[in-house]
Formats: sequence, structure tokens, C-alpha cells
Amino acid sequence: MNLVEPGSFLTLHYRLSGPDGAAVVDTFADKPATLSLGTGQLAPAIEQQLIGLAEGTQAAFDLPAGAAFGQRNPEMLQRVKLALLHELGDPDTEYHVGDVVQFPTPDGQGSYAGVVRELGTDWVLFDFNHPLAGQPVRFEVKLLGVL
Repeated sequence: MNLVEPGSFLTLHYRLSGPDGAAVVDTFADKPATLSLGTGQLAPAIEQQLIGLAEGTQAAFDLPAGAAFGQRNPEMLQRVKLALLHELGDPDTEYHVGDVVQFPTPDGQGSYAGVVRELGTDWVLFDFNHPLAGQPVRFEVKLLGVL
């Protein structure tokens, strides 16, 4: 029987829920996920819960506030001028509180998301913290395959 080790390649179903119980990610009703441990596809604290589990295991883990995605960082709240957003993106875009906006990484190879928290006359306040930062999370998993 294969056990999960650092660097293992996994096929699994998983559900990640916040403190309200609402699933942020849930693969149980769809195709299973495939991932490799240690590549950043899962938070390190979540990966740590998987180490040592056997193929076929179904388990649930409750992680305390901040353990999975860190504490909320007030420096991750950033005001961005509307003029800059219009210059770099679609000038006709309208922003609303709660919108999730994708930004390219400096190298242009990836992206990261910010949530609109406030709107000013000539600026938008974005929150770049992970949505579950500073919150307890529940991680449920069914390991289908371990290589």
C-alpha cells in the first residue's frame, strides 16, 4: 500500500471549507484532482496533513485560524489609481465591491487576484490576502492514488 511522502504524485478528491462551512474548492462532484506535493498546489500546512496517509484513505482535518493561509496582513490592502487600472486594462471596466480582479505577475507568466474592498473617486482598494487568511479551515480528502 502506497503512503503519501514529500514529492508524491496524488490523485484525490478534496474539499476546502471556510469557517461558515461553505466549500471554496470541492472536487467530490467532479473529476478528481491530480497534483504533486511540494509544488505549491496546496498550502504547506494542508500538504503536511497528507504526509503518511495511505492510498484509499478518507479523512478530514480542521486547521486553526491562520494555519493554512497565514494571518491577514494589512499591508496586502493596496489602493490602485483608476487611471492606472484603465491604462493597463480595459478602460471601460467598472469595479464593484466584492469583485475579484486578476493581475499579471511582474514576469507575465502568472497571475494573482485581488478583491475590491472599497471604491474612491479616483482609486480602488484591493485586498490581496488569500480569502481564507486568518480563518480556520476544514480540509476533507479521499486519496484515490499515490505514486
